[in-house]
Amino acid sequence: MERAIKRPREDDCADRERQVTDADYRRWGVAETGAFLRGEGLQQWEQTFTEHGITGPGLPYLTEACLEKMGILPLESRLQILHCLRKLWQVSDESMKVFNDPIHGHIELHPLLLSFIDTPQFQRLRQIKQLGGVYLVFPGASHNRFEHSIGVGYLAGCLVQALNERQPELLITKQDVLCVQIAGLCHDLGHGPFSHMFDGMFIPKVRPGEKWKHEIASVQMFDHMVKVNGLEEVMVRHGLTLPDDLNFIKEQITGPLNNSSWPYKGRPMEKSFLYEIVANKRNGIDVDKWDYFARDCYHLGIQNNFDYRRFLKFARVCEVRGKKHICTRDKEVGNLYDLFYTRNCLHRRAYQHKVGNIIETMITEAFVKADPHIQIQGSSGRIFTISSAIDDMEAYTKLTDHIFEQILYSSAPELSEARAILHNIVCRRLYKCVGQTTTETHVDSSPEKLLDWAKEVACSKPSGTDANLIAEDFVVSVIHMDYGMKEKNPINSVYFYCKKDPTIAIKIRKNQVSKLLPECFAEQLIRVYCKKMDDKSLEAAKKYFVQWCMDRNFTKPQDGDVIAPELTPLKQDWHTLDEDSELDDNAEDNRPGAREATPRKTGHNVKVDLFQAQEERRL
Repeated sequence: MERAIKRPREDDCADRERQVTDADYRRWGVAETGAFLRGEGLQQWEQTFTEHGITGPGLPYLTEACLEKMGILPLESRLQILHCLRKLWQVSDESMKVFNDPIHGHIELHPLLLSFIDTPQFQRLRQIKQLGGVYLVFPGASHNRFEHSIGVGYLAGCLVQALNERQPELLITKQDVLCVQIAGLCHDLGHGPFSHMFDGMFIPKVRPGEKWKHEIASVQMFDHMVKVNGLEEVMVRHGLTLPDDLNFIKEQITGPLNNSSWPYKGRPMEKSFLYEIVANKRNGIDVDKWDYFARDCYHLGIQNNFDYRRFLKFARVCEVRGKKHICTRDKEVGNLYDLFYTRNCLHRRAYQHKVGNIIETMITEAFVKADPHIQIQGSSGRIFTISSAIDDMEAYTKLTDHIFEQILYSSAPELSEARAILHNIVCRRLYKCVGQTTTETHVDSSPEKLLDWAKEVACSKPSGTDANLIAEDFVVSVIHMDYGMKEKNPINSVYFYCKKDPTIAIKIRKNQVSKLLPECFAEQLIRVYCKKMDDKSLEAAKKYFVQWCMDRNFTKPQDGDVIAPELTPLKQDWHTLDEDSELDDNAEDNRPGAREATPRKTGHNVKVDLFQAQEERRL
């Protein structure tokens, strides 16, 4: 990402910042307001403000017309006053830095944000792929967490500034804006190699029972970054208050720590809407999604049906039971369903791509084998492994996607097994997906359960199959697909407002929108892969899988009639046609295995018909 404007010296930035009063203007009386005018060189109007009793809380409501009624007649003076007042609650644009981003165009960031970007901890994100192993499937998906984080910091500023301009009564301060932007900038600091693969697949395997997520590491890395780079002093120089603003930034990343009526320390309840900008724990509509939707679709070559700019136009804050929430217009409810549908499509088409998933599974296997033999120096000279580096942020700073090449190009004999797996990935000798199915009920997807299922598949050898496969030849994977809130409809947690009265928040239920919306908002996909790559083993593995689906009463695989035509007719409910089916008798007769689809009455008849079908195929 190219920086288009040369960064001035920090002293120059600090001088400019000191021109803006950093005190909380909401607590100003008449005297403090007058002092502010004097500091801005507007002392000739101090008496006018004093006579009209203007205090800090009333400053956001002043308009040009109000100033004219107060007797400030020169237009130039009125505009000058309004410009100075805006600096109280908006970040000054005099010293902004410009970046050229392929998604958002030329974006501006405050110098304080540059202090965070220009650290080793943030620059580390250049070496972590945004989509992990998906890049090994989609050639364009080469973007990294670095540019995504900058985009989220920018969009966080866009949303909070839009709310401030539309509703000055919210009393959003410059400090609020900067803290929200820093939280957006730093929300992904804790991602490990290959992003979600690290905390979703690798850590659970090597440290079972460890309740560790990248959000936890993001806060730990943030604390480490602030400490080793002396950023507290820089934050104070730019008007932030410690430790409240530090707590506020970290709370936006991790969410509430308890279930009390107000679980946050960084901001009071009247600023509750600020916690819904970077990581919205209430309904999932946040600037993090806005950026990765646009950025991932751009690099994947997939159409993005959600336009965050439209949401910005309609976003406003309404109060609900004492808390303030970000709401949008009632007419936007259909667009929000499109937002979550787009998320689901991205997961189906890219994030949970069957080849991408197995590549990450193979990388995980290699990392597990290499884990005890990789040495990373951390704080105080201590040595850590890949899995223990999460306990030391200095060591974790050195852990990026490069670990793949470190293992691949190593000549150490103890890394031979891990190296062989990664070499197979590079040569595209991948485990093959032999089938995908679904289940009507929620199933346990723990690592122990998946190993048990691999054993079950190995025991599901259909008669007539020559190849003998064992549990170690199979990998069972369970993919969770939803709209972002598991089985819940996220739109049920969104507040809307009407044009007639934008101050009242309302809920809109699904049956008020359309009858064509989904009835179910979550499902599980079960995939089975075979590690053996010869044709005979793969053909056998597919039949093992179909037989296992029959035994487990899972749905019939889409290609079940093709890969195992001698098996699928044995399960009658797999061939029950819908009442409105337009298949004619011809089409039915031509279906593979159709002659075996007649309902069976006895086990003897089943065996006879199966034998006949096998003989016909042999002839």
